[in-house]
Amino acid sequence: MADVSAHPALAAIGSAAALVTAAHAGPALTSLPPRRWLAPSLAGIGAPGHVALTFDDGPDPGSTPAFLDALAGLGWRATFFMLGSMAAAAPGLAAEVAAAGHEIALHGHTHRTHLARTPRAVAADLARGRDVLSSLTGRVPVWHRPPYGVISGPGWWAARHLDLRLVLWSAWGRDWRAEASAETVVADLARDLHGGATALLHDSDCTSAPGAWRSALGALPGLADLVQARGLTVGPLRDHEVVAGWAPPGTRRQDRGRGDPRAGSVTTGRRR
Repeated sequence: MADVSAHPALAAIGSAAALVTAAHAGPALTSLPPRRWLAPSLAGIGAPGHVALTFDDGPDPGSTPAFLDALAGLGWRATFFMLGSMAAAAPGLAAEVAAAGHEIALHGHTHRTHLARTPRAVAADLARGRDVLSSLTGRVPVWHRPPYGVISGPGWWAARHLDLRLVLWSAWGRDWRAEASAETVVADLARDLHGGATALLHDSDCTSAPGAWRSALGALPGLADLVQARGLTVGPLRDHEVVAGWAPPGTRRQDRGRGDPRAGSVTTGRRR
């Protein structure tokens, strides 16, 4: 577990406690994907012939292995936004995801909105989650997607200090709902699944309706048909060439070019 007091920048995040932006207050409160009103980089818009496939909330021994098998059958690699607490409870599975060639990213250590936490708690959560995932998988996360897609000032500053790049999504399957099915997930994805999209699904129901993950798993064959019909390829965010980065108002963007996984970092004039 990371010691926040050892990182002055994290301990001082209280000065940045003002809310930068909230992508949405929770998945159930909006049907508008973030791409429609946020910066393209934050929505994960990338290479025009490519779709970045991402999964949140795992790794879950009751469901993630089924996703690994399905992805292997399709020949796809994806980005898994893991919770540190879930990975710590299933360390072998977290390592298995990485060993299968998938990208490991940070969703947080726990799944709590940053708006309900103190700046110090947000910083500690991100640092702890990153350290757990790095230790268990041997991969240092590059990407961070906050719980519920809610970005706060403290969360942004903590992510920046930890060299994590924020990304949300531009297409989603709304697969967390009890009423979701494979057919509804494909239909919801299809509305915004164009070249350059980042798609959001869940490989665990730890924060969703019980058994909801089955709708996402069942949707993968239909998703494969969809991307084939639209002439798109599927892969992780590391191959997505996400466009140059987003920064909160009043900061200066420092673009480092497409294709660099750290591209589009932002700066306030200080060295990171």
